[in-house]
Amino acid sequence: MQKINKEKSVLEKDIAAWRALSSRADDALVLLEMASEMDDETSFSEVISETAALESLVHDLEIKKMLSGELDANSTYLSINAGAGGTEAQDWAEMLYRMYMRYGEKHGFKVEEIERSDGESAGIKSATLLIEGPYAYGYLKAENGVHRLVRVSPFDSNARRHTSFASVFCWAEVDDDIKIDLNMADVKVDTYRASGAGGQHVNKTDSAVRMTHMPSGIVVQCQNERSQHSNRDRAIKMLKAALYEREVEARNKAKDEMNSVKKEVTWGSQIRSYVMHPYQLVKDHRTQHETSQVQSVMDGSLDDFIYSYLRNPINDRVSSSSLPGDE
Repeated sequence: MQKINKEKSVLEKDIAAWRALSSRADDALVLLEMASEMDDETSFSEVISETAALESLVHDLEIKKMLSGELDANSTYLSINAGAGGTEAQDWAEMLYRMYMRYGEKHGFKVEEIERSDGESAGIKSATLLIEGPYAYGYLKAENGVHRLVRVSPFDSNARRHTSFASVFCWAEVDDDIKIDLNMADVKVDTYRASGAGGQHVNKTDSAVRMTHMPSGIVVQCQNERSQHSNRDRAIKMLKAALYEREVEARNKAKDEMNSVKKEVTWGSQIRSYVMHPYQLVKDHRTQHETSQVQSVMDGSLDDFIYSYLRNPINDRVSSSSLPGDE
């Protein structure tokens, strides 16, 4: 019933949005006719303003139409992993972590930290977020791949320019009622002491859980719950979600889009570059969409990049030499 109600809610919102658009378009046409008959400049101005608003609504509905994949309406897990480069890469991974947290807040998504591994001196080695909300996976699948940062390093006493890499990988959360053939005999379960800030319980017991599915090599881990039992349940759910993605891939007889952009976290494999020095530019190498508003992007304003990708999902045509001033 919960699953049906969730689907019903999504469909009702889509239908309501279409009806509102249709009604406002009819009203605008009536207003245009009146303005034309009466030669009323004020009414013409209102029509122009309403047309701009309607264009924005049409744009949003077009994006929703593109999110027609089997799992696009689902919530998503999003993992961030620092590339080679030690503190520089780990700091960049934490910057991406903050960016996706801000993106979730801007869109009213619920964002929950599932796992986090802090760097030795700064940043994070890895982190996994659960981003809950309608179409979270549909939107954020556009972020799959390697992200490259160019800046003057705050960790370099000589103020030299550094290039850092981090990878982002999203996979959809799937419902518990989806049948996944998960044989626990094939799963290696490790427990360890959770890291990071916490109360009296955290860091004092081996409550964190890591699961490795031996046949596929899939690894998931969870440490945010207080008890090992709760972390184990969440890890099983995450593992089922990952295995379901493999089933979808096999059924479609082709690599899933998000796996096709999982490349080595190094030069030449990036999907997007964030340049903070010597100029300001964020550029997506798949769609060629770019902006000079770097800080706005780092504050979670990713919609234009996501929409450009959804309109033209080019997964593998990534250029490492399309930015001016590269060394």
